[in-house]
Amino acid sequence: MAEKKPQTFANHTRLDPWFHFFLLPVFGLLLILSIIHFIAHVTEGGLRDQVHAVLLILLAVAFLVAVFKIRLYSLKVQDRVIRLEERLRLTSLLPEPLRSRIPELTEGQLVALRFASDAELPKLVERALSEKLSPADIKKAIQSWRPDYWRV
Repeated sequence: MAEKKPQTFANHTRLDPWFHFFLLPVFGLLLILSIIHFIAHVTEGGLRDQVHAVLLILLAVAFLVAVFKIRLYSLKVQDRVIRLEERLRLTSLLPEPLRSRIPELTEGQLVALRFASDAELPKLVERALSEKLSPADIKKAIQSWRPDYWRV
């Protein structure tokens, strides 16, 4: 099995080739072509052709919205699972004064904290709560990166 490249803040985002390089371009092109088809039929075609052209645009927009919603639903479910995992992890690693403040962390902060090593997690949680760090700031502050290769 090939060794995975160490994950860092600079390379932790992931592109899904089927989504980013196939589905989005195909449905984006479908929308553009249906608009071109509409423009061509507004001037030369009859009412039936115009209605057909409008329906093609609506269908293209519906496909594009469906592709985005399907992607966003899977990311949201994944964020919920990460949030649960991190709350369990924080419960076992944080000292009592910080443990009682876990509910104050935002979803984005919890998702970002998953990359922090166990050793640096308590101090990073304390900073995230006191300084209201954004997820990007949390990720930038991590010294010992804990990779997540399963992100969709």
